[in-house]
Amino acid sequence: MTAHAAAERTDAERVVAERGATAPIAPPPPTSAPLSVTRKFAPTELAALRRRAIFECGKWDPQFADHGVLADYALVLTDDAWRELAALAEQLARETLAAERELMQRPELHGELGLPRAIRAALSEAHALGEARGAARTMRFDFHWTSAGWRISEVNSDVPGGFIEAGGITRIAAELLGLAPCGDPTAALADALAAATPAGGAIGLVHATAYTDDRQVMVQLGRALEARERRTCLLDPTQLEWQDGVAHARTEWFAGRLDALARFYPAEWLANLPRRSGWRAFFRGSRTPQANPGSALLVQSKRFPLAWDRLTAPLPTWRAMLPETRSPRDVDWRADPAWLVKPALGRVGEEIGLRDVVEPKQWRAIARSARWSPSDWVAQRRFDALALDVHGERAWPCIGVYVIDGRAAGIYGRIARRALVDAEALDVAVLVNRSVSSSPSVSSNRSLLSNRSVSSNRCEQVNP
Repeated sequence: MTAHAAAERTDAERVVAERGATAPIAPPPPTSAPLSVTRKFAPTELAALRRRAIFECGKWDPQFADHGVLADYALVLTDDAWRELAALAEQLARETLAAERELMQRPELHGELGLPRAIRAALSEAHALGEARGAARTMRFDFHWTSAGWRISEVNSDVPGGFIEAGGITRIAAELLGLAPCGDPTAALADALAAATPAGGAIGLVHATAYTDDRQVMVQLGRALEARERRTCLLDPTQLEWQDGVAHARTEWFAGRLDALARFYPAEWLANLPRRSGWRAFFRGSRTPQANPGSALLVQSKRFPLAWDRLTAPLPTWRAMLPETRSPRDVDWRADPAWLVKPALGRVGEEIGLRDVVEPKQWRAIARSARWSPSDWVAQRRFDALALDVHGERAWPCIGVYVIDGRAAGIYGRIARRALVDAEALDVAVLVNRSVSSSPSVSSNRSLLSNRSVSSNRCEQVNP
């Protein structure tokens, strides 16, 4: 390779080349931590964070059951770590879109992905009706710091969550601590949608209107779009009317053609709607740009890796970063603790089969489902995710990096008190400091991978 060609390679491609693109990564254990935890917020600061989260950021549900979901501290990445994560996520996004495009041309592989029959039928119609048009493509890659370095557990390529937490709430935490946020995915998505529509254009914000946590995301996105001179309409998918592949809103508060759609409604739920709602246009034949089109479900499926060897797309970064993934039929996951199981279309960490983490009753229910319907599940080799010492308590972080229109756009941080990041995990701001060790806001003895205080546990960490 010439010096000029080497200079043209991205940071992510160099990482993959160094680690090996086709074999499992086995580098020596890292010697320094890229992630630290700040001091705790003072009670008045935490109260202000919660109040501003509700009234400035529109997070109307800062509690889960009877406890708050906002962590009273933040996590801090080194600047080099953030650059590495951003480069890896951007390369993963390029590979993901290439695989999605190829899968759209390979309907014979869709049955391998655990998609509902009605959705497979809708996708198969794209050959005759054309693919649904995409815009402002948005995805989030969930990274975990392990004994072997960064690994990913999945991509949320359909309707990734965490926009408010990764944007406004992280900005407030950065102000309190004097550190820098990694970005704002709500602003980035609004910019991308504005770029895809004319000034004064109308954008439909499609979501499950009965769910507060979905509504709040769309309300905040709507405000950001209106600040960019775009009109918005909050609606559910049954309030759309499709005319020759163009979406129109039919509501009491807005009626007319829409120039784009932003969807915060899981694609697999669409198949539960009446056929007369026209939901199939999310998967084929739509001339209205969508963020994201229903085809994103092809790579959202946890069974996506089972199709890799039959694709021409090489996927080197995926192969390097994701643990080995198999059909539950092909490994003895019930007897071998090195494996976990997860549903192909699971979200929010639901039904993750970690035998030594979940309650025995829950494990038995998960194992029964995976045994009875293995085509709807996947087995994945567990990695050694390292617990973080958070002011004397162990906790497992997950760093969800957004990529919007090909560019890294911020981080949704979550941290759990057990080796499973699910609905009970805390939302935690993830900030960047160019000199973490010298910052008074960062506790230098609260880091991952300290030889004196390391907690390792094979786990899988999944976010919505």
